[in-house]
Amino acid sequence: MTKSLQKQRLFVLTIGLGTLLNPLNSSMISVALTRLQNEFALTFADASWLISIFYLASSAGQPVMGKLSDMFGPKRLFLTGLFLVAVSCILAPFSPNLPFLLGCRALQAIGSSTLFPSGMSMVRTNITDGQAKALATLSIFSTTSAAFGPSVGGFLIASWDWPSIFIINFPFIILSFILAIFVLPNTGKAKLEIGRIDFIGISLFMVSIVGLILFLLSLENNINFVAMFIFLAGMFAFYFFEKRQQEPFIDLASLKSNSNVSFIYLQFISINLVYYCYFFGFPTFLQQVLHYDAQHTGLIMLALAGFGVFIAPFAGRLIDRYGSKLPLLMGAATLLIGTALLLTFNESSPLFWLLIIMAILGTSNGFNNISMQTALFEHVKPEETGSASGLFQTSRYLGSILSSSLLGLAFNNNISFEHFHRVALICLIFCGFVLFLAMRLPGNIRLKSR
Repeated sequence: MTKSLQKQRLFVLTIGLGTLLNPLNSSMISVALTRLQNEFALTFADASWLISIFYLASSAGQPVMGKLSDMFGPKRLFLTGLFLVAVSCILAPFSPNLPFLLGCRALQAIGSSTLFPSGMSMVRTNITDGQAKALATLSIFSTTSAAFGPSVGGFLIASWDWPSIFIINFPFIILSFILAIFVLPNTGKAKLEIGRIDFIGISLFMVSIVGLILFLLSLENNINFVAMFIFLAGMFAFYFFEKRQQEPFIDLASLKSNSNVSFIYLQFISINLVYYCYFFGFPTFLQQVLHYDAQHTGLIMLALAGFGVFIAPFAGRLIDRYGSKLPLLMGAATLLIGTALLLTFNESSPLFWLLIIMAILGTSNGFNNISMQTALFEHVKPEETGSASGLFQTSRYLGSILSSSLLGLAFNNNISFEHFHRVALICLIFCGFVLFLAMRLPGNIRLKSR
């Protein structure tokens, strides 16, 4: 192995150890929700904010941190992000109440959101030969940590209780921080261009989404019309404000001019709404209805998360050979089939049947993630790839936030087979919408020339 190749691998490892923190911490919380409900005497709707606040802070944090990385240099921002995650993980185990823990989760999300854009910037700048391989390796860090987060969290909670899901971050933080000091290059000047950051647009977006969450969570009892007004007024103000910005948080003009891309984002929001209903809903269902402990719940979740990881390479080969349309349809179809089969799972069903259903749903995720991203790049100009990728991530976050709101509404007072079937029925409607959008997306299933 040449010295330059060794240096490149160490470079990618350094960034990978940092970038895995966001997906890892977004998924480990799924197994901890039941324990945190008991610890702080929460309803599921209250606990669901631990999911929503993380994705809300991530959706706002990533575009801001990407621009700050350009201003101050990616290495400085990378080290700062690791420091912020460390602070959040130190404070979280000592949380006296839910608001304090929510603050820690928000800080954790902002810090970990710094690591991806700054890491990608350094890869694009410093790796010319083998850049695609480096990006693929970093993608493996992210997808694997997200997929196996519930299993890791289950073992940790069973052994050392819920604070351990924060403490487990430190080996990654410390190793990545030490390597970053010596391995990552010093680039960029500390020059603040505050006008490049759309703080007002981001604030309007966040206020609107919080209003939507509060409205959705109120649907079961007293409907919060004030929250609905805040959402509608915020979206109205956001739309007209963003239209006038040179560097908007969300480029509404480009979305309007490219309807195919807009439908791709809408489809990806729907896919993530459905998938994360199961990703966050199954652990709570397994613990509170089927009475599995956290450790066994984590193992069972491998059927959902693990199949997505294993099917992704196969989906990639299908895309190379036939284009994105075929795996897109396969992903939509398996998501619909898996959701429909969930309605057959009842009190007399064996666990093996649930594992089969979870495997089908996990397979759909393996198809959907990579085919949606490929379909997006097929419909945007090369110079728009960066902004399109950022909005693609925002779509993922929106779907995740909406899933936590749906679960909070369905599971708030009681969790049973009836409540879970209700969630599945709602998801089935969205699955039909996903399949419809996959069928209408331009593109033919064709054999690509070698």
